[in-house]
Amino acid sequence: MASSWQQKLTIGALVLYWPALFILVHIPIPQLVRRANVSDKGVHFIAYLILVFLLWYALNPNRKVNWHRASAWWVLLVIAGYGIVDELLQDCMAARTCDIRDYVANLVGMLTGMILCSLLNFWLALLVVVGIAIFTLTNIAKANLTDLMPITNAMFHFFAYGFFTVVWIQYIHRYLLPKAQGGKWLVTSLALPTGFLLIVKIVSSILGKEIVAKDVVIAGSGILTAFLLVSLIGLLHKPRQLS
Repeated sequence: MASSWQQKLTIGALVLYWPALFILVHIPIPQLVRRANVSDKGVHFIAYLILVFLLWYALNPNRKVNWHRASAWWVLLVIAGYGIVDELLQDCMAARTCDIRDYVANLVGMLTGMILCSLLNFWLALLVVVGIAIFTLTNIAKANLTDLMPITNAMFHFFAYGFFTVVWIQYIHRYLLPKAQGGKWLVTSLALPTGFLLIVKIVSSILGKEIVAKDVVIAGSGILTAFLLVSLIGLLHKPRQLS
């Protein structure tokens, strides 16, 4: 069943993500990140937005948040409690400090994720979460990451926009154009990721960040690669008609 593999992937992502998140917030901040002048409040927001999304759908596949059920409040309680423990443990480390503003950012990310999961289905909620993460991470550093971290920045643009495209194609395949072929499928699949890329870069420019042509090209390559791979996989799994 579609829900079973979807839940398995979500659980697998959660199992990898949560320990990695715990480790990253309890080690000294790398000097490269300090030089990039990264907003840690944005990092906290994104981290907990993703965490609550993964936890909810790992426990409740294909089911929106229902505020009348105890499960929604249990997830909130678990994440909020973890956030408190997380901040207190950081205060025990020489390289980290406990900051109430970080915890507020955690709560905002957590509540944003729960609201999205209460309004949208899995694929559309995932699309919005990925979009928010891309936009935030694009604008989270004041320094020019293309010069400071060229390889990491290039990988981010390629894989982030590629993943955004995959999620979008999954959504339109299930809800918008389940049987569409040809030009309509091509345009619909590429229009939103490409438009989103342009919007992110234009807004970033308004916010004072430089638009780097190489980043746009790499992100566009990620979008196109994702589309071609999904199309190829679809062709390979398409049932053959008997002659």
